[in-house]
Amino acid sequence: MAKMKRMLPTPTPETQHFWDGARDGELLLQRCDDCSDAYFPPRPFCPKCGSRKVSVFKASGKGFLLSYVINTRPQPISETPYAIAVVELEEGPRMMTNIVECEQTPEALPLDMKLEVTFEQQNDDITLPLFKPAGA
Repeated sequence: MAKMKRMLPTPTPETQHFWDGARDGELLLQRCDDCSDAYFPPRPFCPKCGSRKVSVFKASGKGFLLSYVINTRPQPISETPYAIAVVELEEGPRMMTNIVECEQTPEALPLDMKLEVTFEQQNDDITLPLFKPAGA
């Protein structure tokens, strides 16, 4: 698949740790110190109980394909179809991402397929966590 032209995020003080981790090849999540809920996207409080006692931890980078759609929109985003997916991480949170390193067809993207994170550097500041079939 040709490298996509992506809209890139603007890190904020609340999300900077996530983008720093991605740049270093680590998928960082947060966990509430009070109720133990792991969550994504990053924020300074627990979405389950509201506690501000949260910790950052390195996730396994493993998960499975929960849902997806294959986008066939032509330029300027991509010359080829690509999967926009929801991945459920081993730790519980769900992430919207892209599936890479496999055909972008329903046959190649079965639901519940095991996935693992891979990182794609976009510029000096932003590296995106994407997912590929486990063991690919």
